Amino acid sequence: MKEAVSKMKPIVQISLDITDLNEALETAAMALRAGVDWLEAGTPFILAQGAPGVRKLRETFPETPIVADLKIMDGGYLETKLMAEAGADFVVVMARAHPETIKCVVQAGEDYNIGIMGDNLGCDNMVDGAKQLEELGCDYIVHHIGYDERRGIAASGHRMPSPMDQLREVVDAVKIPVQAVGGLSLDQAISCPEYGAPLVVLGAPLTIDADAFKTADGNVENSLRMICERVHQYDEIAIK
Repeated sequence: MKEAVSKMKPIVQISLDITDLNEALETAAMALRAGVDWLEAGTPFILAQGAPGVRKLRETFPETPIVADLKIMDGGYLETKLMAEAGADFVVVMARAHPETIKCVVQAGEDYNIGIMGDNLGCDNMVDGAKQLEELGCDYIVHHIGYDERRGIAASGHRMPSPMDQLREVVDAVKIPVQAVGGLSLDQAISCPEYGAPLVVLGAPLTIDADAFKTADGNVENSLRMICERVHQYDEIAIK
């Protein structure tokens, strides 16, 4: 069994939700220059590029931790194995998957020395979803309000939900590191360590154009550098 994390220095992770391989590699290089710690092969990237794309990320950035956001729902052992062999350090499994699938992913994580992130997107009770993921053996929690959910609720005239709404509740409910994902503003992303969530994820709309699945316009590198500097100023965060 992997050892539990007791303290963790805040980490900045960029979500490469980019379908073009060369652009993803260029964005990753720019992000690392700016101080980003982890790269995420986002779901659109994996759908477009597959395991060879993850392998190219590993070849290009051999020392950088890579998260493969597969959003695993079934076939958990094989999918985890494929990403581990391609060079990923972490995979993502969904809380809405059958518990047996989550167990298979966790077992593959142990067999192939790859970390498991459990994602509570779509759970009727987000806190309970996070707790179940921890109980089944996940190493990290992705507290996640999805792209379609956010946009659909906003289009109906209601307030757009945010992972910040229940972030503190999720952090208090589990004893493993938490990240918040889903439409965060710059200030919200930077504030995540104040909630006890040491993994700060940067994606749409901060660095990625969510409609075009490409790098956002503007001086992204300077923005990333400023975010990284502010996040890295936090002390180590105790994980209960």
